Amino acid sequence: QFKTLKPLGDRVLVKIQKANETTPGGILLPVTSQTKPQGGEVVAVGSGKTIADKKIDPCVSIGDMVVYSKYAGTEVQFDDAEHVLLKEDDLIGFLSTDDIKDLKPLNERVLIKIAEAEDKTSGGIILTENAKEKPVTGTAVAVGSGAFGEDGVKKPLDIAPGNSVMYSKYAGNEFKSKDGSQYVVIRASDILAVLP
Repeated sequence: QFKTLKPLGDRVLVKIQKANETTPGGILLPVTSQTKPQGGEVVAVGSGKTIADKKIDPCVSIGDMVVYSKYAGTEVQFDDAEHVLLKEDDLIGFLSTDDIKDLKPLNERVLIKIAEAEDKTSGGIILTENAKEKPVTGTAVAVGSGAFGEDGVKKPLDIAPGNSVMYSKYAGNEFKSKDGSQYVVIRASDILAVLP
């Protein structure tokens, strides 16, 4: 339990959103069935980082609503609420609504709508959800502003919204939108190819 906390360098303190305790239909969920939130409100930011003698200011501000990587950061009890202390690099993007399709990716992150998995074999056998091959293709929905090079200069990404892409099978963070569509947020470096 801390009363004051000031993040250093490129660290960010995020107040974690409360977990959904009920289903959209109003059924109360037991604690073991509640999904751990991956988002919250930025309540404190560090001074930024330095790359090749260039000072890089933080890309988020106090009050921003953000989404972060699932297993990132250190959870702390602060001001009688759950918070997580993260590196700025662990932030995925800005999300002002509660639907992942509205995410605005940060820096080198890309939001991809995952292609539908085949639900039957070439012989016509219907596959169960667990037997389906995990898709590695999708359509870029939104892209971040770019990645910082070793010289401290931000370079735009080679991916544009609307591009069909192939990406590393186990890269990124997966999310489900309100309409049931599957999305993944990955680093541009995990995109293997742009498809025609």
